Amino acid sequence: MDPESPKDSSGAFSDCSSDRSGEFPPSPAAAAAGGGGGGGGAAFQRLLLSCAAESSDEVIRGLVAELESGSAPVESLRRAAMELRLLAKHNTENRLRIAGAGAVRPLVALLAHADPQLQEHGVTALLNLSLCDENKAAIAEAGAIRPLVRALKTGTPAARENAAFALLRLAQLDGLSAAIGRAGAIPLLVALLEAGSARGKKDAAAALFALCCGGGGGARENRARAVEAGAVRPLLDLMAEPESGMVDKAAYVLNALAASAEGRAAAVEDGGIPVLVEMVEAGTPRQKEIATLALLQICEHCAAHRVMVAREGAIPPLVALSQSPAAKPKLKIKAEALIELLRQPRCAGARASD
Repeated sequence: MDPESPKDSSGAFSDCSSDRSGEFPPSPAAAAAGGGGGGGGAAFQRLLLSCAAESSDEVIRGLVAELESGSAPVESLRRAAMELRLLAKHNTENRLRIAGAGAVRPLVALLAHADPQLQEHGVTALLNLSLCDENKAAIAEAGAIRPLVRALKTGTPAARENAAFALLRLAQLDGLSAAIGRAGAIPLLVALLEAGSARGKKDAAAALFALCCGGGGGARENRARAVEAGAVRPLLDLMAEPESGMVDKAAYVLNALAASAEGRAAAVEDGGIPVLVEMVEAGTPRQKEIATLALLQICEHCAAHRVMVAREGAIPPLVALSQSPAAKPKLKIKAEALIELLRQPRCAGARASD
């Protein structure tokens, strides 16, 4: 069975951000990239302002040529990469012009550089370019997937977060979710989900959802990888902590994993039923919807799971949901279907698992 998600799933991930390069202070590396010397902070601020506007094709070609130079010092490469990163941050036209000037391949090459700051600039510049759908295929064709996965493993904290989001963007291309999963991204995203910053957890959840949601073979493979990597436990922990700001995101990913037999088993074994029932009873409208869909997947395939869900007290809040004038008609139908399953005799046979 393929996972079904509410139509507004994209809204749950809308606060997963891209480049936040305007927010970091002018560190020594940034000051060097922005001009160095005693006025490094001021130079860096001037660079931010200059990069907020469109830049000429000549300037962009010069920055790309500098990245392609095999003899440029690291400081020069940092400055060129950071200028391209910032030029692509907010300006759609710049993203297209930078990719058109041939920047993608030299930026991908930076991901293997020994300098962590330079690698971070390369990752983030690629992320910013990927925000234009027209650029995603060129980034994939330049061989970015495996270097981005390496950055997800070994990069700076910011590089890891931005690599996760860049992989999310590439996963939206047909056929690439399988390649990203096979390159080893799933366990690294689970690790970021467990131990990353608040932003890193959001980006990891968004990437996992993109890789695991859907009915294709790549999504099915990725669901198995995510369960094997231990994704269910941190997802449930986040779902049980409203203050994390991750309840909706984690619930969407869990629902995607529940499309597989191993995902359903892990959700039950790790104590997911009480968490989901609580969401149906006391969650927001969107949380009630996604929790109902996840419980329906769990109960459709196993009579023993239906008994557990009923014993947890799911029927009264489901009845209230099915009768709520505020609930969507489709959600009412799902709630009624789940109620019918829960009220079946306990000896009823379970449907075959996928």
